[in-house]
Amino acid sequence: MPRASGPLAEALAHRVVLLDGGLSNQLTDQGCDLSGGLWSGRVLAERPDQVQTAHTAYARAGAEVLITASYQVGYEAFAAHGHDRAATTALLHRSVALAARAAEAADHEVWVAASVGPYGAVLADGSEYRGRYGLSVRELAAFHRPRIEALLEAGPDVLALETVPDAAEAEALLTVLAGTGAPAWLSYTVAGARTRAGQPLPEAFALAAGTPEIIALGVNCCDPADVLPALEAAATVTATPLLAYPNDGSVWDAPTATWQAPARPTPWPVEAWRTTGARLIGGCCRIGPPRIEELAAEIQRGGRSQRRQRS
Repeated sequence: MPRASGPLAEALAHRVVLLDGGLSNQLTDQGCDLSGGLWSGRVLAERPDQVQTAHTAYARAGAEVLITASYQVGYEAFAAHGHDRAATTALLHRSVALAARAAEAADHEVWVAASVGPYGAVLADGSEYRGRYGLSVRELAAFHRPRIEALLEAGPDVLALETVPDAAEAEALLTVLAGTGAPAWLSYTVAGARTRAGQPLPEAFALAAGTPEIIALGVNCCDPADVLPALEAAATVTATPLLAYPNDGSVWDAPTATWQAPARPTPWPVEAWRTTGARLIGGCCRIGPPRIEELAAEIQRGGRSQRRQRS
């Protein structure tokens, strides 16, 4: 069937839409090698069929939005691994095409979200969980502009400006986005009541509150326990639909390039997230298709309950 027949923003006005889960963990489960600094971008370049297979696994689990494998694809990083500018642009285009193929083969409507990861992601040193890169807003905008332009050329349904650790980087991304008319969501990675770089969340969310291209605001790749306070902070400064796709509570250890899992699973109060305004809900790192399938059932139950209350 064709990809989603209407804009994602229209769906968010009426219901919760289910995101996919972590692409890297699914690729690892499929036997792919993500070592070497390019992470999922390496698989995108070397084994694109595996990327499409991962997207398909999430679509079969019920995901209604597939996020592309472009998170860690940057011109500078890929140049260091032998990819010229044209080749990197082709990879960005490929990331959208692979997600689109999986979306078109699904038995339900699916949107394609082109991932725009933070500057820190291409450094492959854990900087996306720290921010404070030492770059100006102008320099960060210059880094992101060609990536965003290339992704938009490929025709995604929406841009996912995701795992943003720093309000300065959010400002840069919004600068690039301004005037394009391209729908996008902005998602911070947070620690407690602040961005990873330490800015208060109401101030960080307020940067995007009046941007017409932004169709959703929220958080991702954070502890599930931090989601609800962050959504509540966002709701104080914007009426824009909110989003949440945390990881499983694990902490990334950059020196060893491993996830440190929590002692016990953190609860996901999905209904409370929805009540606060979350309309895009899914998972990030270490959240696989089985959990997305569970979320699909939870969201469906919540929707039925909401309809009964209105009737």
